Amino acid sequence: MESRHIVITGVSQGLGRAMAEQFINRGHVVSGCARNRNAIDELNDRTTSHCQFSVVDVSDAEHVQQWATQILAANGPPSLLINNAAMINRNAALWDVPANEFCMLTDININGTFHVIQAFVPAMIKVQTGVIVNFSSGWGRSTSPDVAPYCASKWAIEGLTRALASELPHGMAAIPLNPGIIHTEMLDSCFGASASSFPSPDQWAETAVPFLLQLDTSDNGTPHTAP
Repeated sequence: MESRHIVITGVSQGLGRAMAEQFINRGHVVSGCARNRNAIDELNDRTTSHCQFSVVDVSDAEHVQQWATQILAANGPPSLLINNAAMINRNAALWDVPANEFCMLTDININGTFHVIQAFVPAMIKVQTGVIVNFSSGWGRSTSPDVAPYCASKWAIEGLTRALASELPHGMAAIPLNPGIIHTEMLDSCFGASASSFPSPDQWAETAVPFLLQLDTSDNGTPHTAP
């Protein structure tokens, strides 16, 4: 397969890290970001000069725009843009969730996705090509107790992405993706010990990355679940 430029947020751990490594192993150029400087330094030390990993807080619109300007100048518009960065609230009834925790979650999960779209998609529209995948969740299509803020953010991603799909020019696609249930730190926080019974991010990425690479304009606006 021809080498592609892929942008991923939240690459410091979990699904983001596993995807980045899988894409690189398949010969693609990856530009990624996360807030964890140690993880970003490690990724930069392990990869080629064509791949770039940066410390970015996606909730900061100006910071995201600066990052996008640098990446677009170096590697051009991405053919695949993956909004993966997200957090989950500590298990609690909605009325017990601290206001600052709710706001931080929505700043990253919803606002962060918007900031990345606003920073990269205009360049993709100029060349009228590219796929935008916004990570949703099973909790973006259903609900459970004690994770209401997370559910709210992922339901928002579903609506935002499907609306975006209707606005894009021919040759592009926007897709909300439920990655499924994977054993990550996020799952540990809400499932506890039972989280370990689910596949690891690396196991997940082995099948998810080929699936992501085959998404195209025919998938525009269609909610998908990773295999």
